[in-house]
Amino acid sequence: MSRDRLCVVGLGLIGGSVLRAAHRAGWTVWGATAAPDDHVAAASDGVDVESTVDAALQRAAAQDALVLLAVPLPAVDDVLAQVARHAPSCRLTDVVGVQGPVTSAVRRRIPDARYVGGHPMAGTSASGWAAGSAGLFDGAAWVLDADDGADLGMWADVARLALDCGAHVVPATAADHDAAVARVSHLPHVLAAVLASVGADGGPLALALGAGSFGDGTRVAGSRPDLVRAMCEGNRAALTDALDDALGRLGAARGSLASTGSLESTLRAGHLARRAFEATRDGADDGTLRVDLTGDTALERLREIGRAGGRVTALHGTRCTVTL
Repeated sequence: MSRDRLCVVGLGLIGGSVLRAAHRAGWTVWGATAAPDDHVAAASDGVDVESTVDAALQRAAAQDALVLLAVPLPAVDDVLAQVARHAPSCRLTDVVGVQGPVTSAVRRRIPDARYVGGHPMAGTSASGWAAGSAGLFDGAAWVLDADDGADLGMWADVARLALDCGAHVVPATAADHDAAVARVSHLPHVLAAVLASVGADGGPLALALGAGSFGDGTRVAGSRPDLVRAMCEGNRAALTDALDDALGRLGAARGSLASTGSLESTLRAGHLARRAFEATRDGADDGTLRVDLTGDTALERLREIGRAGGRVTALHGTRCTVTL
């Protein structure tokens, strides 16, 4: 049976884009969704859409397809119940923005599933099938869980999907992933919501004068609030820590501005942090190495690579190429 078979459950922005990107790379793909509008739109575009999620999962079980869950966090439990009924031994991954709760739910619901969690760091403020594209993940980071006990053969299967979709793979534990995205994904959503509200409270004149900095800073506030809530509230502990950090820095900035009239420390720190982000995003390489996925310490090595900002850029059998 071909390993290049993919069943996507959920055909919104991310799930629909994975399906398109995998099809572009030559995978045999089909999907299903509980959202009628996405079902109709995907089918109208000629996509192989099963009539129900149950039917899609039965087909996946029969063909040993990789099943990818692309549903909001509150829907994960119900979908896992369907997986448990129809494909309990399937190869399973996901693209949910919080990994800890999904990992726990899979272990509880489907202990026999061959599961490796994942989360592509790509998206837009739009949602639904129509918002997706085959190129959404080109050049993006795609986090893959590397917790103790992970099946490295399965890890390689999901990594190959991510690479075929145009992404590079960043290994991390579920806990490390959730702590990181609280700071670089979930906190920005909260801050964007606050900034948009503060701007609107300035009245029509303030909104009329809003330009690049306001537009860039509030872009993600245009996302569907229910999706953002599910993501942020599902990562409550890590996001609370990140908010405490942000509030401390805002408090220090206010105190300095009120007492000395200076924002130098805050602005300089932010400028240097932005430059560090740009250097990481531009992918300045410090070299490459190979990691043998059959080695006894492979998972530990993968985690070290992820924490150091490294990324897997290619797979060659049981060996992966890592760029540092």
